[in-house]
Amino acid sequence: MADSLRDQLLKSGIVKQVRDEQRPKPSSQPPRGNRPPQGKGKPQRPPTRRDQGEMDLAKAYAIRAQTEAAERKRADQEAAEQARLRRERKAKIQKLLEGQVLNKAEADHVRHFEYGGKIRRVHIDAEQLAALNEGRLGIVQQGGRYLLVSQAIAEQVRAIDPQQLALLVDPQAAIDDDGVPDDLMW
Repeated sequence: MADSLRDQLLKSGIVKQVRDEQRPKPSSQPPRGNRPPQGKGKPQRPPTRRDQGEMDLAKAYAIRAQTEAAERKRADQEAAEQARLRRERKAKIQKLLEGQVLNKAEADHVRHFEYGGKIRRVHIDAEQLAALNEGRLGIVQQGGRYLLVSQAIAEQVRAIDPQQLALLVDPQAAIDDDGVPDDLMW
């Protein structure tokens, strides 16, 4: 079962427990005189003196609320900063890609590739397919589309934001390294 707030505060060390013998005892003396107290409302009692180590519950709530508010504010500021950086990178890539896209409307081949854990495709012609497989062209994801660009532009995009580079074949990579041993007989 869940602990009460008092128990939680005691465990965390914010509030210390006060023993019964340390608490001030209420005075049981009747007020002097027979006349009723003067003024409006209840009679004034002197404030109870608290031990220096004890913190009242309202103060503990206030401190907790203040720390939670500061933590939320810091998290919001961090999220806003990350969003601002993403927007700046996206704008840089958009400016870099202006006039550099090599996609053609009359493409007759489809090149499939893996990006973001899914199989994606881009329509290209035969010359672009050969250049893409050799590593002279690359594919960049921008605005939900996959754009065919030169290797130099793809490298610049990788420098700005590596997550936006969808495909760039490394020409120095081993072509035969498909995971199947060479001496395997079918």
